Amino acid sequence: MIKCHLSQLMGVRKLKISDVARGTGINRGTITRLYQETSVRVEFEVLEKLCKYLDVEIGELLEVWDEEHGA
Repeated sequence: MIKCHLSQLMGVRKLKISDVARGTGINRGTITRLYQETSVRVEFEVLEKLCKYLDVEIGELLEVWDEEHGA
């Protein structure tokens, strides 16, 4: 399972979904699904825009999560 840390990254920066949508040009629905971790797929372009906007590496945004061991 891939875990998305968008909600945590946004929380630290006190960003709203509308802020990220406006700043990146990414559809609000796409950001909402990533924020709520309900997304089943994401385009590389979206990941690149989020990483640049948040000034993070891909590993800070996404993490491979081993459900059996909790990490």
